[in-house]
Amino acid sequence: MISINNIYQAREKIKPFIVKTPLVRLQNLDEYAGCEVYAKLENMQNTKAFKLRGAMNKILSLTDDEKTAGIICSSSGNHGQAVSFASKLLGIKATIVIPETAPEFKVEAIRQHGAETEFCTVDDRFIITEQLAEKHGYTIVPPFEDDLVMAGQGTVGLEIMDEDIPFDHVFVPASGGGLIGGVSTAMKESGFKGKIIGVEPEKLPRYTKSLEAGEPVQLESQKTIADALVVNRPGHLNFEVVQKHVDKFLNVSDETMLKAQKMMLMEGKILAEVSSCIGLGALLDKKSDVKKDDKVCLVVSGGNLGFDQLELLEDIEY
Repeated sequence: MISINNIYQAREKIKPFIVKTPLVRLQNLDEYAGCEVYAKLENMQNTKAFKLRGAMNKILSLTDDEKTAGIICSSSGNHGQAVSFASKLLGIKATIVIPETAPEFKVEAIRQHGAETEFCTVDDRFIITEQLAEKHGYTIVPPFEDDLVMAGQGTVGLEIMDEDIPFDHVFVPASGGGLIGGVSTAMKESGFKGKIIGVEPEKLPRYTKSLEAGEPVQLESQKTIADALVVNRPGHLNFEVVQKHVDKFLNVSDETMLKAQKMMLMEGKILAEVSSCIGLGALLDKKSDVKKDDKVCLVVSGGNLGFDQLELLEDIEY
């Protein structure tokens, strides 16, 4: 299980390649959310998502032989873009295995950095990745189930703690568990006394169901508007960390996520992809126990979206 020391080591290693993203007060959202709203803006990270932190930490830890042979990953978009970007910076060959449901603009962003692409179904993506890795001798850069990746993502938590704001709640989008596993470890092991709340799509409540069962549970794949949160089972490594450090999980419908995205844009003046607005969606649903004077930090995990996604918001009311 990763520790705070692993996350501090990751911070030093990736420092030359990432930016410390802003943490801002979004007082215009208070009335809707029912609390004092802050946002950690990972949509302003290099490649416009938190994923670069974990990918870079993993890739920088490879041996020279592994770098020469090349790397491969499975991704619905943001992780693939991060791996492609990192490989270009470091001069490493990269192949990205992409689900056929990935948005076209994310696929193009991956290709712009020079990575090769392979397409498959969501359910087959990890199998295809392993087959290609074995065939060509590539090293897999996992999207979430890896200690180095999780430690890299945990640097988001260190940056939140650096602000020294007495947050009562931190809401973190959850899919496989790399981000929430890393953030919860960084904050809880730094002495954070508030609650870490995981937020996942109502259609894919993989952590809610897994925590109820006491072990990782694989759900049937479902289509959701949250294209960055489509993993249908928690990572085994991530599950242990989440089980230890995360206080609660909340589920949010596609409709509410779209409301939250539009509100984040129109009232908060933050352009974020719909998956990243899921924390605000949970506040809009009034499913949490936040109070009016509570300070709540929303981790806005990414900002990779195209105009087709924005067009969906035209008729959304909030």
